[in-house]
Amino acid sequence: MPKPTTRVLAVLELLQNHGRMSGRELAERLEVDGRTLRRYIATLEELGIPIYAERGRYGGYALVAGFKLPPMMFTPDEALAVSLGLAASRGLGLADVASAAQSAQAKLERVLPAPLQQRMRALLDNATLDTTPAAAHDNLALLQLSTAAQARQQVALAYRNEAGVASRRVVDPYGLVLRRGRWYLVGHCHLRQDVRTFRLDRIDEAVPLPASFGRPETFDAARHLAFSIATLPRATPVSVLLHTDLAGAVAELGDQIGLLLAREDGVLLHARTDSLNWLARQLARLPFSFEVQEPPALREALAAWAQHLLRLAR
Repeated sequence: MPKPTTRVLAVLELLQNHGRMSGRELAERLEVDGRTLRRYIATLEELGIPIYAERGRYGGYALVAGFKLPPMMFTPDEALAVSLGLAASRGLGLADVASAAQSAQAKLERVLPAPLQQRMRALLDNATLDTTPAAAHDNLALLQLSTAAQARQQVALAYRNEAGVASRRVVDPYGLVLRRGRWYLVGHCHLRQDVRTFRLDRIDEAVPLPASFGRPETFDAARHLAFSIATLPRATPVSVLLHTDLAGAVAELGDQIGLLLAREDGVLLHARTDSLNWLARQLARLPFSFEVQEPPALREALAAWAQHLLRLAR
C-alpha cells in the first residue's frame, strides 16, 4: 500500500470487518509503527469518523457505533452479495422497500469500478430470483412485532381469523416468518394457551405491553409454521411411504404438503387433504416409487389419473 490515503482507508476497512482490533494488530496488518498508526486514526477522526480508543495492555480501536454510517468498502464478492440481497428485498412486501432498494442499487453501481459494474449488471439482467412476491404490509407493524420479539415483550393483538371474526389476543411473539409471499407471526397465544400462528395481513392492531416472557431456547418459528400448515384439519388423512431419502422428498414435494419423516425403508409422508385427486397428481409426477398406506381411495384416484394419462398418450 504505497499511499498514506490508501492505508488510512485500509484502517477503516479493517475496523469495519473485525469490529475491534488492537493497535499492534492494526500496525502489523499495515506494516507501520504505532506512531504512524495513531496518525492514521487521527486522520479518520478529522474526516468525521469517530474511533473509540481504549488504552492499556488489552486496549484497542473500534468504530463508535450509532454515530453515523461511515464509508463502506466492499470486496467484489461482497458487492455482488449486497446487490443480490437488494434485488431479493423487493419481494419482501414491505412498504417503500422496493423503491429504496432500487435507489440503493443505483448508488452502489455508480461507485463500482467499470469491470465489476459490468459483472453486476450482467448478473441482475440475466439471473431470475424465483421468489414469491409478498403482499404489501405496513412496515411499522412488522418492525413493532420484530422489536417485541427481540425484547421478549408481550403484545396485544386485534386479530381477524379466516372467516373475518375479530378477537383480541395477548401474545408472546417468538418470531416472524415470510413464507410463500405472506408474513406470519408465531408465538404463544394466552387466549388459546398454546403456540399459534397469525397472518400479518389479518392483524389490525399490535400494541406492545410492559409484561415480558421467556422464549423456549430451541424454538424454530419457521419449522413450527411448516408443521402448522402441514397439519391443518383437512378432510382426509393420508399416509404414503416414499422410496427415497429425506432430501429427495423435500426437493420434490417441499415442506408444505405434509409431514415428512425419515425411516430406514424410506420417508413416510403424513398429510391431510380435501382433494385426493389433487394429491394423486402430485404423487404421480414423483421420480421415485411409493406405496399408499392409507386411504384406499387414494389408490383409486391414482389409477384414475394413470388411465387419463394413457388416454392422452394415444
